[in-house]
Amino acid sequence: MKRYSRWPAGGCTLADVTLPSLGESVTEGIITRWFKQVGDVVARDEPLFEVSTDKVDSEMPSPAAGVLIAILAGEGDTVETGSRVAVIDEAAGTGSGSTPAARPTPEAFVAPAPAPAPAPPAASPLPPVAPPAPPSPAGVVMSPVVRRILADGGVEPGTVRGSGPGGAITRRDAERAVMNGPTDDIVVPLSNGLRRMGQHMTLSTQSTPHGYVAVEVDASIIDRLDTLGRVTRDGVPISDEVVVGLAAVRALGEFEFLNATFAGDELVVHRTVNLGFMREVHRDGMLVPVVHAAAGLTLRALARRAHELQDRVATRQLTADDLMGGTFTLVGPTGPNALWSQPIIIQPQVAVLSMGSVRRAAVVVDDPERGPTVSVGRRVILGLSFDHRVCEPFSATNYLERVAELLAGLDLESEH
Repeated sequence: MKRYSRWPAGGCTLADVTLPSLGESVTEGIITRWFKQVGDVVARDEPLFEVSTDKVDSEMPSPAAGVLIAILAGEGDTVETGSRVAVIDEAAGTGSGSTPAARPTPEAFVAPAPAPAPAPPAASPLPPVAPPAPPSPAGVVMSPVVRRILADGGVEPGTVRGSGPGGAITRRDAERAVMNGPTDDIVVPLSNGLRRMGQHMTLSTQSTPHGYVAVEVDASIIDRLDTLGRVTRDGVPISDEVVVGLAAVRALGEFEFLNATFAGDELVVHRTVNLGFMREVHRDGMLVPVVHAAAGLTLRALARRAHELQDRVATRQLTADDLMGGTFTLVGPTGPNALWSQPIIIQPQVAVLSMGSVRRAAVVVDDPERGPTVSVGRRVILGLSFDHRVCEPFSATNYLERVAELLAGLDLESEH
């Protein structure tokens, strides 16, 4: 094997190539093949040499881009992990190909002559080796096996902290990262929408004494709707949320104190019901578009108005008028298996109604002749978040029970 004792003249930016750890119990490897020769241009992560251990044969990628100016371990040499095996000049040509713009010549390297006893070489000695700095995420050193483990596990190498020499990622590091996921924290700035939503909800919780009640109600009306058809005679889809919303609006005629807003220290009770539907905006919080003057609408008309708002939310074509003037809000099912949610009141309103998903459930029916029997029925949980300054749990529960009565009594055939 040839070992070189003098670097080319000039100011080089040298990068040491070391043998990374190849396993938990592997302390050395045999260099079996060099893919590049002295003077060749090398790209970062390009296979540089092959190493063999008692467990695996691996191609080692280059930790830097530049010109290979020295090979310190020849083919067949046994090298300890962490030892230098080559040197790359990063300041030399970075183009592709095997002939750089300023290719070092063999005369630039002087090999010591064999001698019975070691003697100081005529050339200047090698410069002292500085400890290798941890690689940046873009230049993480890893073997092909480690790279494959991370790629198959869907883990970005830049998110894994290597424990090998110079920050190299070992096989154990890769397996742990795939099992546990990335270990580095990721800082994600809040969007303007999320920030504004958080500020508004914080203000609401700090200024409003919240109360909550929930009741389970009969949702057999949904079975009737399924039988009749889920679209209006105008071809507009009818959702469970719209059906519950219609009953909620009509119940507010008897519980006017819930259709109100605060103006400073004064409570303003509204004669017109402007019903807001809470809508999620992907990665940007939520919006509450409003159906104005909802109290006089039929099921068909409410379904059409809600559908139009939903289209404008999806296409980001809501106007300022669509988002202003709400007096009462409905939060629909947040998921197919959600029982109900406990939303924060949207200021300056005093209440918000939430509903869970309509589900099939075992229902106990008291039969006068046969006694209690169990059958399969439709049920939904309705919840109310209310302002304790205008309401208490008993009145809130009465409102929900009235919504349930109106829900069961809807004339779908005439309003469809």
